[in-house]
Amino acid sequence: MIKNRLQQRGAVSLFIVVFSALLITVVAISFVGIMIQDQQQASTTDLSQSAYDSAQAGVEDAKRALIRYQNMCSSDSNCVVNSKINSSTCNTAVEELSDVKDVAASSSNGEVAVQTGGSNSLDQAYTCVKVDLNTVDYLGSLSANKLNVIPLNSVSQFDTVQIQWFSSSDLSSSTNFDVDLQDPTQGVPLLAQNSWKQNRPAIMQAQLVQFGSNGFTLSDFDSKNGSGQSNANTLFLYPSGKTGIVSSNIDTFVLGDRDIRRTPTGAPLQVTCSGNLATGGYACNVKLTLPEPIGGGDRTAFLQLNALYNNSSYRITLLNGAAPTPVKFNAVQPEVDSTGRANDLFRRIKARVTLSDLNFPYPQAAVNVVGSLCKDFIVTDNVADYKAGSCTP
Repeated sequence: MIKNRLQQRGAVSLFIVVFSALLITVVAISFVGIMIQDQQQASTTDLSQSAYDSAQAGVEDAKRALIRYQNMCSSDSNCVVNSKINSSTCNTAVEELSDVKDVAASSSNGEVAVQTGGSNSLDQAYTCVKVDLNTVDYLGSLSANKLNVIPLNSVSQFDTVQIQWFSSSDLSSSTNFDVDLQDPTQGVPLLAQNSWKQNRPAIMQAQLVQFGSNGFTLSDFDSKNGSGQSNANTLFLYPSGKTGIVSSNIDTFVLGDRDIRRTPTGAPLQVTCSGNLATGGYACNVKLTLPEPIGGGDRTAFLQLNALYNNSSYRITLLNGAAPTPVKFNAVQPEVDSTGRANDLFRRIKARVTLSDLNFPYPQAAVNVVGSLCKDFIVTDNVADYKAGSCTP
């Protein structure tokens, strides 16, 4: 009996050893699998970032191509390289117009290698870069109480500007898409800066400055003629509506009927905005019908936007009458479509490049201040006449 018990105890011990070995083996294999998976994920992340960097390199070469295009074609609408900058063939613009020798030298197999310190050890390249000079809209963003001037250069005639502003990226929360709006029945109060709600769209100041091809005088920018023609108009667009309620309303105003500079009395114009951005888009949407420039002729126009109280993303579109298709901007904010590669992983990005007119440089503003402005001007030959701090706004 004693002998049998000893044999049974040995079998149990052997079973425990085998089971423990299998358990340790399974745990070890699982741990190795997790390490391999993490390593592959880290490698994929590195390759993804490298491919993104390659695509960004294509964007930078496209910027150089655009600068050279401007220098060559700024005064020639029939420039011979127009077909190259707008080519539908990958990399034609950067290879022909970037003015960088390394681009053509590193181009092979339909792609351009990205050199790092004289070598391409990471196997990086951008495979396809295309430039579209003419875009259907102008995209931008404004910080609170900052402004931007947009040249309204188009490929054909237009008479209406559509302004959309305040997107979900301007909200303080990535999970709550409600837009805090002023009830339209409560008027348009102008509050202190710190009293403006964080999720409330900015009051958008829109100013049109234009002139016709028949010439202008400085006095034309401070008046309008009997035909309703005008060279300068300013409106303040006040966001209102119901918080949390989706609205697809598009308000339309005739810009020539009102100019806050010449008629400073009255309240800002109420714009009915959407109170929820869960489906994307912009909260506020308005169309401004433009007056003809004084003296007529082809329009040269600029739109200045100023976001009061709050940050704001915005989108500008040009329209002509009731035509449903927008009029494209002409070489104002070209779009660069770039695909980058690192090893066998690809990344594609689209970027906007804002161009300035080399033949018609313009300032953003003559004077732009937040708060009070005090100017004290004196002409004297006596130093004692100057009193520091005498100007108190």
